[in-house]
Amino acid sequence: MKPRLVGINHVALQVDDLEKALAFYADLFQATAVGRGVPGAAFLQMGDQFIALFERGARAEEPHFGLVVDDREAARRALEKAGIEILPGPFFDVRDPSGNRVQIVQYDQIQFTKTDRVLAGMDLELGKSESALEELRAKDLAD
Repeated sequence: MKPRLVGINHVALQVDDLEKALAFYADLFQATAVGRGVPGAAFLQMGDQFIALFERGARAEEPHFGLVVDDREAARRALEKAGIEILPGPFFDVRDPSGNRVQIVQYDQIQFTKTDRVLAGMDLELGKSESALEELRAKDLAD
């Protein structure tokens, strides 16, 4: 059985000037919070999703998006069976045929959520790990 796509957790972009990029987004949109805990980076929080901005050259991150699946190990097996290289590093990243970097994350391990009704409509029964629930509670997004 193939792993199921659930959603997109985050988008990571490289920017030439972090402060200008933050000003651009802040002038146009109101984020729920802006995280600045990583040098050369800022995280525009959108509830349970985020946009990560990395200053070009300051860090090794390259543009990518976090693709949420129901079963990360099933995704790993499917990708390996298809001959897709798992990129080295601390995360589960691959490249699509056009070279785009995709980070595979498992629904129950991250703060990204879907309502029970949306999950039912997608024919999914998924819960959250305690660590993911703690992240959501810290943002007042879960009981």
